[in-house]
Amino acid sequence: MITDTTTKKLTFAAIFMALTIALSSFSIPVPGGHLYLCDVSICTAAILLDPVYAFIVGGIGSFLGDFFFYPAPMFVSLFTHGIQAVVISLFANKIFHKNHKVGAIIGVTTGAVIMVIGYTLGRAYIYSTPEYAMLKLPFEILQAVIGAVAGIVLCFPCNLRKIYNKMLSNE
Repeated sequence: MITDTTTKKLTFAAIFMALTIALSSFSIPVPGGHLYLCDVSICTAAILLDPVYAFIVGGIGSFLGDFFFYPAPMFVSLFTHGIQAVVISLFANKIFHKNHKVGAIIGVTTGAVIMVIGYTLGRAYIYSTPEYAMLKLPFEILQAVIGAVAGIVLCFPCNLRKIYNKMLSNE
């Protein structure tokens, strides 16, 4: 049976998924490629949502963003951002469920490492040159840091987590 809370969670996941796809549609040109801001929506959604919805936003959202705009790395995005989002969500909502902020910080840090390693290995495989992957590495790290910091700031100092929980509780 679908409850009101399930409908709200699905709606939030859909909004974050659309945001992930939208943020995948444009980029900042950097040497060796592009810098995308989709990590902001992925990290934010993963801090708020459970692991299944986080995977939908991070994995499937980034897969579709790549599919529509630049399909070469779409499977790398599916797995890398999907695992990144699940790990963030597990730390923030399951492992450290009594201290969400600490869990979120550990989660986004671990997720950033997963994203950087996943994309570096994926690029080396897709483009068959480890040199190309290494050229992009500093910008992958920058993208991961921007997403992690923005997700924490949006969820805690900007109170998005409090607002999300209030909307789910039907107050």
